[in-house]
Amino acid sequence: MSKPFDMKLFLAGVLTGSQATRRRHLRQATIIQAAIAERWQRETPWVWQRKHLDWFLKSRLKQRSDDTRYYYLLTVRLIVRRLEASWVFGI
Repeated sequence: MSKPFDMKLFLAGVLTGSQATRRRHLRQATIIQAAIAERWQRETPWVWQRKHLDWFLKSRLKQRSDDTRYYYLLTVRLIVRRLEASWVFGI
């Protein structure tokens, strides 16, 4: 039996800011992780591709406000920085 993926540990090196900001990023990253795992059965960010995050930003946040999409975009950028990828996303 494998351990569940620890998003807090994954983002620990790139999380900055206040405690509220850190909690928001962790909460949003967990939501992103669950959505991608449900849709593509990709449990960890290490196996994600750019298309997975792009799908989340475009499809799952389609009905959300601009502010909400912006905050999720910031979280996606943290994930990309942690993966050391050069993916660029826009809203």
